[in-house]
Amino acid sequence: NEGTGLCEEVLFSERELTVQLSQAYLAKAPIQIKEFGAVNKIDFSPVPPRNYAVTASSRIHIYGRYSHEPIKTFSRFKDAAYCGTYRDDGNLLVAGSDEGIIRLFDISGKAPLRQFDGHTKPVHVVGFLSDKYRIFSGGDDYSSKLWDIPSGTEIVSYREHTDYVRCGCASKVNADVFVTGSYDHTVKLFDARTKSSIITIEHGQPVESVLLFPSGGLLVSAGGRYVKVWDVLKGGQLLVSLKNHHKTVTCLCLNSSGQRLLSGSLDRHVKIYSTTSYKVVHSFSYAAPILSLALSPEDETIVVGMTNGVLNIKHRKPEEGKEKSQKKRQPAYRTYMKGKTYMPKQEDFSVSKPVRRALRKYDKLLKSFDSSKALDAVLEPSIRLHTPEVTVAVMQELHRRGTLRSALAGRDEKQINLLLTFVARRVIEPRFTSILVTVADMITDIYQPVLGQSAIVDRQFLRLQEAIGKEIDYQGELLEVLGMMDTLFASFAEKEVTCLEENRSNSPTEIIETDE
Repeated sequence: NEGTGLCEEVLFSERELTVQLSQAYLAKAPIQIKEFGAVNKIDFSPVPPRNYAVTASSRIHIYGRYSHEPIKTFSRFKDAAYCGTYRDDGNLLVAGSDEGIIRLFDISGKAPLRQFDGHTKPVHVVGFLSDKYRIFSGGDDYSSKLWDIPSGTEIVSYREHTDYVRCGCASKVNADVFVTGSYDHTVKLFDARTKSSIITIEHGQPVESVLLFPSGGLLVSAGGRYVKVWDVLKGGQLLVSLKNHHKTVTCLCLNSSGQRLLSGSLDRHVKIYSTTSYKVVHSFSYAAPILSLALSPEDETIVVGMTNGVLNIKHRKPEEGKEKSQKKRQPAYRTYMKGKTYMPKQEDFSVSKPVRRALRKYDKLLKSFDSSKALDAVLEPSIRLHTPEVTVAVMQELHRRGTLRSALAGRDEKQINLLLTFVARRVIEPRFTSILVTVADMITDIYQPVLGQSAIVDRQFLRLQEAIGKEIDYQGELLEVLGMMDTLFASFAEKEVTCLEENRSNSPTEIIETDE
């Protein structure tokens, strides 16, 4: 009884989640856009702002998430275009064509960056491998090919299918693995490092769509009325066969978490399956047979393309009752203290993590080239009184940049008083003298016209003059002392030289007397 109750509880929670999902998409009226022909492919950009590419007729339209008109169009196709697909970084788009030519586009441009010629018949499936530098393709000439983007050349060609190749996908785990599906009822898994397919799966009907799970372990194929799930790691073993559509299944899609599998069909329905039980948990009904289907990376938008050229867009209703910006829960105190008292053992390797230091206010202002505010920041009492070297260093940096004069100009009586007080007090320190003398000269030049208008400023100028005068007197006295010391050192040096010469002159006589 307990087990039965638990199962009922799980099924109820799953049903409740599905009802919420369906209500969220049905809450807002869907948007319908008429294209020039049947929509054979829809692909969302993997990066914000999550635009999506719609391939229909001889054009590829790029739509914004909420735009009703295309924001960009690629129309360099002589005939029908197929399978417009984004690269993982969202910068490039690749598409096949009825001419058998594969075109590679830059999203910011219009003309193709590359054209790959090699197929002799229409190319219905193209895509990027996960290394971003190779493209795989499949065409009606029964061949599957691999292309190198930088050189624009064909790397390898596989001709193992015996009918049209109409679908394919690449592994996100292994950059050398891709899958193709064909009207010969087979799905083949290729490795670019081998000369032939590594796994062949018999679907039983013409294959219209294939899909690999993000983990790379499960493969889904669609063809006829069946959707089948295969275990790739067990050599293509069939796990489950689903027959919930009344007509041919044309497209497959996974949601962002991988918990829901979506399938579209010519019976005008989109079925939503749970990937834990593979049961239908919900379905959407449309006005025309469905050819393509896509779900945005955040599961906010579902876009369906139909045979009559209509594009149907449904947006999820924003959840009510949730705050837009919820504060993240801060870790507990013990989280920060964890491991602080651990003593490394002899066999342990100690790895030190570099501490990232935050920039000070004056550093940020210097980076933003706000000279005046940077100078104000270092004239705060906490800096100019306790670390005057920082204040002087910022002044020196401003002088090096040539912006010191503009930073000193335009100040009121209080600020001028503060500047002159600092200069008068620190100019006598030898390590600051050179730059502060320059600062004093600039202040005098800038504020000379306002002398006599403020008693406070005049008093500070007099203090500065007095401090510099005293320093000059000290320097004069020091120079006199240095001169006296030089004289003493010179006299000491002369006496040492004289003594050495006398010793040298006396030494031979002593030697002669000793011999005698």
